Amino acid sequence: MLEKPFITLTTDFGLKDPFAGIMKGVILKINPEVRVIDITHNVSPQNIFEASQILAMSYKYFPPTTIHMIIVDPGVGAKRRPILVVTDDYYFIGPDNGVFTPVFDIPTHILKVIHITAEHYFLPHMSSTFHGRDIFAPVAAWLSKGIESSKFGEEITDYATLQIPKLQKVTKTAIEGEIVYIDNFGNAITNITRENLDELYTELPDGILKILYKGQQSRLLNYDSE
Repeated sequence: MLEKPFITLTTDFGLKDPFAGIMKGVILKINPEVRVIDITHNVSPQNIFEASQILAMSYKYFPPTTIHMIIVDPGVGAKRRPILVVTDDYYFIGPDNGVFTPVFDIPTHILKVIHITAEHYFLPHMSSTFHGRDIFAPVAAWLSKGIESSKFGEEITDYATLQIPKLQKVTKTAIEGEIVYIDNFGNAITNITRENLDELYTELPDGILKILYKGQQSRLLNYDSE
């Protein structure tokens, strides 16, 4: 069994229906010792890009060996593959539809992507539309009990990725990014990182960073380059 196993859930299931709770039941029936944590079940329906950004914001705040399940799956029942992603510190389980693109960009010494095919780890009588219950939840639970990742299928290299907006260097002291997510409080989250701002300060250490959005300029607040 993994040390202090955690499984997180990120889905577009919402809170009205029992689907998220059913997945938790499947997990706990296999491994009653695992701790299951909800990140969110309110991803916009079938919005793979939004789910990928929520994953990017969330996964690093959990202990090493945490298993992150992301079930936003408009291709369920079609030919898309279920996959298990293994990195230095975390595991990721979900559909091969590009939702794990931020993980694929992690600088890491270990990155394996496994096409999940070992059906003896699935629930019997598998549904064509609820792979979260029948494939992903039981695989996550068995993984949390210490089953080696290689037991779940064969390694692949042709996994799907999304076109994530990239920064553009406008000038030596200016970069252009995009808003990639707006949270429930109306905060706009961009693809400009703290490291990007640090680089601007090294170019112009005595300058004042400003934000320009749709022609309107404002001073950047609450940023400490230290």
